[in-house]
Amino acid sequence: MKKIVFIFLLFFTKLFSQNIDVDILKTINRNDMPCWDKTMKGFSFSAYPVGMVSPLGVLAHGYIKKDKVLIRNGYKSCITLGVAMSISTALKYSIQRERPFKKYPLDIIRRDEVGTASFPSGHTTSAFASATVLSLSYKKWYVTIPAYAYAGLMGYSRMRLGVHYPSDVLGGMVLGIGTGLLTWQIDKMIQRKKNKEVTNSSVAE
Repeated sequence: MKKIVFIFLLFFTKLFSQNIDVDILKTINRNDMPCWDKTMKGFSFSAYPVGMVSPLGVLAHGYIKKDKVLIRNGYKSCITLGVAMSISTALKYSIQRERPFKKYPLDIIRRDEVGTASFPSGHTTSAFASATVLSLSYKKWYVTIPAYAYAGLMGYSRMRLGVHYPSDVLGGMVLGIGTGLLTWQIDKMIQRKKNKEVTNSSVAE
């Protein structure tokens, strides 16, 4: 686990030092488009409400249908969002990366109000965590495609608004998806262990 964290941090540290990160942001952020920028600001605002509704929606759906699998998925979804956002916040405070519009005030246009720390993008983390839990809970293309399209546009909006670097967005994407996959994998291991214990108990009797 330590090795994975080290590689993750090494990759982003290397990316931070490359001009490509800033060049991509400049391309996305340049030129004022009032109508589009207003839309992106409103869209960006939806990240946290959607992040709360998604797992609770899965959980509520499970209870309404009296579906034990869906109920379990709902709880896993809540855990995923909680863990992903906690890690995101911890990374922001520990890394303390300066916002792009502050570091490059002559090149990057600020179009939204934000906090101080830049890495990773909390909005992107929330959006991709939501997309992942919905995809894993329902496993339907008509859920997966719109969910990830929404998450991708969320990442774009944060760059368009000049508040995040591409690497911030990529970090949020990896964190959101990774937390969801890891939560589901851990649950599979727990379920396997329980089934094995039940089987061994039955054989012993």
